[in-house]
Amino acid sequence: MKLVFAGTPEFAAVALAKLLAAGHEVVLVLTQPDRPAGRGLKLQASPVKQLALQHGMAVAQPRSLRLDGKYPDDARTAQRALQAAGADAIVVAAYGLILPQWVLDVPSQGCFNIHGSLLPRWRGAAPIHRAIEAGDAQTGVTIMQMDAGLDTGDMLLKQAVPILVTDTTGTLHDKLAELGADLMVKALAQLQQGTLQPVAQPTEGVTYAAKVDKVEASIDWSQPASTVCQRVRAFNPFPGASTLLNGEPLKIWAASVSDQAAPAACVCGQIVAVAQDGIGVAAMNSVVNITELQRPGGKRLGVADFLRGCELQPGLRLGQA
Repeated sequence: MKLVFAGTPEFAAVALAKLLAAGHEVVLVLTQPDRPAGRGLKLQASPVKQLALQHGMAVAQPRSLRLDGKYPDDARTAQRALQAAGADAIVVAAYGLILPQWVLDVPSQGCFNIHGSLLPRWRGAAPIHRAIEAGDAQTGVTIMQMDAGLDTGDMLLKQAVPILVTDTTGTLHDKLAELGADLMVKALAQLQQGTLQPVAQPTEGVTYAAKVDKVEASIDWSQPASTVCQRVRAFNPFPGASTLLNGEPLKIWAASVSDQAAPAACVCGQIVAVAQDGIGVAAMNSVVNITELQRPGGKRLGVADFLRGCELQPGLRLGQA
């Protein structure tokens, strides 16, 4: 098919690569403007743009697609490019801009989105983070026919995957990126065959996955141990769960619920055990066993390596300024 592709991060780049491998003609790529990144804050192209340029594809980077918005010139330029492309369909994956109705009306066969959840659960910006944070047993990918709402369109294909106790947002992202790309290729094949069957989303079970903010990273040790560990996994790799050690920030990258019960006399956030295979910290109803952590300016380290450069003793309390 003749496609326009709209996407920005690595999740989307995986889909673009598989669409090209399947033989589809991508006549235009929409992606977010280059952003400052790295220590030097140099402008860096998105993974989708980098892939598109490698394949010699036309790229547009409007700051907005709203003709009546803050950047109307960007939107009008994008409108001309989209109309000139003459695409059969627009495929969207983690683009980062809302598609107004005029965009949805451009392609002859519609706009299709790869969404990283089992809709209608976790509509919105951060479905992978929120599924892990909530302790969901499973998530998945939904291929959706786009409409003007926020992830409210008809479902076309859907496939679940279990969320393992070892999964982080990083590992689950990679699984869902591959699955989503494969499902989109399958959906387009069914579209061409005339066998794609839209199913309206149920009205029950709707939840919203709000964008993750850095301020959420701070660990609240008064929460249950399971909640703390879910948040550690959900915020790995971004923004990284954190606490304070002697008033300095400390990133926690891996942790699990310990079989050990917290001593009755300890308070939440207090270190109750220090060993080469884990640092036990009291939470509301149990103990969190930390296995990977990082001090400011340092590397991510396992406990044994961390303890060689930082002496910790039971009784010390984390989370205090």
